[in-house]
Amino acid sequence: MRFDTLDRFAVILGTNETASAVAVLLCRKGYGVVLSHDPLPPVIRRKMAFHDALFEDDVSVAGIAAQRADTGAAIRTNLGRAPGVIVTELGLLDLIVLRSLDILIDARMQKYLATPDLRRLARLTIGLGPGFCGGANCDVAIETRPDKAGQIIRHGAAEPPNGVSRRLGSHWEERFVRSKFSGPWKTAIEIGTRVFKDYVVGHLGNEPVRAPFDGILRGIVRDGTEVPGGVKLLEIDSRGRKANWTGIDSRDQIIASAVATAISVHTAKPSEKSGQALHLVK
Repeated sequence: MRFDTLDRFAVILGTNETASAVAVLLCRKGYGVVLSHDPLPPVIRRKMAFHDALFEDDVSVAGIAAQRADTGAAIRTNLGRAPGVIVTELGLLDLIVLRSLDILIDARMQKYLATPDLRRLARLTIGLGPGFCGGANCDVAIETRPDKAGQIIRHGAAEPPNGVSRRLGSHWEERFVRSKFSGPWKTAIEIGTRVFKDYVVGHLGNEPVRAPFDGILRGIVRDGTEVPGGVKLLEIDSRGRKANWTGIDSRDQIIASAVATAISVHTAKPSEKSGQALHLVK
């Protein structure tokens, strides 16, 4: 199938694990899917994401492969011919000229940055997480906060960030290490490696960054990335044999399923929408 004959075309802003979970679901539903990279915030759960395809690594998530495309022509050539999804550094302005968008999803999780108005850029626009307001800057907003993940909001705002991380094993926010200042990030440690408390996992500039406790490295910013201050550099999973750093995380699966429900309601016939609307928050 050629790109110009694809029935459904979706663009997802972001290459993180949440964006990737949504991309897997849409790909399985027959959409041509392009993920557009944004450098903020840096991706740490890279074994759960399509992000590293930007560096021409062989990447697959839940059995779906990704390939990099650097130009609109490359996207046109590859999308619809090769299975899987496309990952690109092209921005939204470069992508909306390729073809009209059926679905546009902002999954960048930029909780503390200004939120764009996505409406009218696609047949259906969906914003994930804080800053998005259904009917105001997107058609549908979806909650991402752990205690409310997956709630679909047609009219109203998603909850603002509260700075509370969900629990993983016996740890909460302390499982993350954040950058104290901006600078180049260097590390030779791979995701999935067992580390111990105070082990030097990498260097931010000349400053060593240490593991906060024993566990498995669940996520880490890619070596060579220029990072701003205050962002997550790494994550430790202390659950031992239950530690998980690949596949699709349970919260991201819930969010992706909510995206599927929102799309299904939007595309349903009028007689079908009344029953499905029970899943939506007014």
